[in-house]
Amino acid sequence: MTTSNNFDTMSRRERWHTVIFEADTEAGKRFDVLLLSLILLSVLVVSLESIETIRTNWGPWLYGLEWTLTLLFTLEYIVRLIVVRKPTAYARSFYGLIDLLAVLPTYLSLLVGGSHSLIVIRSVRLLRVFRIFRIFHLIREARMLSLALRAALGKITVFLTAVLTMVLLIGGVMYLVEGDQNGFTSIPQACYWTVVTMTTVGYGDIVPQTDLGRFIAAVVMIFGYALIAVPTGIVTVELSRNPSLNTQACPDCGRGGHDDDAMNCKHCGASL
Repeated sequence: MTTSNNFDTMSRRERWHTVIFEADTEAGKRFDVLLLSLILLSVLVVSLESIETIRTNWGPWLYGLEWTLTLLFTLEYIVRLIVVRKPTAYARSFYGLIDLLAVLPTYLSLLVGGSHSLIVIRSVRLLRVFRIFRIFHLIREARMLSLALRAALGKITVFLTAVLTMVLLIGGVMYLVEGDQNGFTSIPQACYWTVVTMTTVGYGDIVPQTDLGRFIAAVVMIFGYALIAVPTGIVTVELSRNPSLNTQACPDCGRGGHDDDAMNCKHCGASL
């Protein structure tokens, strides 16, 4: 990982990469703290703008501040693309997409009214706070969880497919048992009730009236509790298989999540 000792020997592009993508130097830490402050300010601005009384009195000021922040974030995004060796790889990465989505709503508001409220997506960028304050173990845990979810994606997909099939079958049965007179006016409506019941939310807007319907509802509720343990077990198994990760960002594509002993980026193959 880059340290402040060799920061002075880097090229200008490498320095900017270290400042923007990592927090191992004072300059990098100050940059990220400033960036997070601006993100918080932008989210606060769009939140205040949604309040009618504040919008009436301060609308033009908030609008101007919103555009100023958007232009700054746009410039930052362009610089990020410039300092990585493979900008396309960074643009397709998770943070690359989030950085892009963070600036699009304001421009989109010129075409679609009200879309600027999507600026709250910038709050996702606050995840960088973990690396700024050197909470490395939390970063590793987050990345291990991400890798575990990816590894378990196939199993979870099969599991969800089975659950959705059960929802459709139970919905069909409940539509047959209860019928229109008890609020189950269609199979989709019955499937909605099944999902609400299976997840134990229980809104109460649709309630089975027959004894058989109530019995099925009890079975569905118990089945719903059992569902919680299945995906948890799948992810737990995958978590136990994941190696230790560090916080180094690839100088080519800007993506992280590398093993501690990695010599090359696992995403693009560049030397670390």
